[in-house]
Amino acid sequence: MAVGQRVDPVGSYNFVIRLQESSSAIALVALKIGTPAQGGFSECSGLEMSMPPEEYREGGRNDTVLKFPSRVSWSNIRLRRGVVVSNDLWDWHYAFVEGRGKRRDGTITLQNDLHEPVRVWRFTRGLPVKWSGPVMNATQSQVAIEELEIAHEGLKMVSSGVAGVMAGIGPALGVG
Repeated sequence: MAVGQRVDPVGSYNFVIRLQESSSAIALVALKIGTPAQGGFSECSGLEMSMPPEEYREGGRNDTVLKFPSRVSWSNIRLRRGVVVSNDLWDWHYAFVEGRGKRRDGTITLQNDLHEPVRVWRFTRGLPVKWSGPVMNATQSQVAIEELEIAHEGLKMVSSGVAGVMAGIGPALGVG
């Protein structure tokens, strides 16, 4: 980096979300080549994992407790968007209510202002565990928002920046 050149942090407002059936043989390929985004989500949260340490109290060592890594756990991903004509989120969740649902893998791509990927996270075997409809109030003029919460079995950062695109993640096709 040249002297005096400034690199600002990336804004959190420009992102794309893609979902694909986990059982599909072409799921990974489709996510890599850049399938269309699943609509304009206004908010995505829950990109977090934790690994609480397992403690071991060794006999004879009263001055310390040894700590070892344990199992990793991931938070549920929460997607929020304005209510649209499509029932895709409701249909995916309700298919599980009826016993015919299929898990989905997904990618969440954070983009810069030029719509170039900066970070890409991939979650596996997503399961829609909660759908919330809009809060309606005739005395206010707010956008009707629906929310979907997705439990999953793993979150991985699969790329960072343009290098990830070159590695086959594919260009972002829609914005959040």
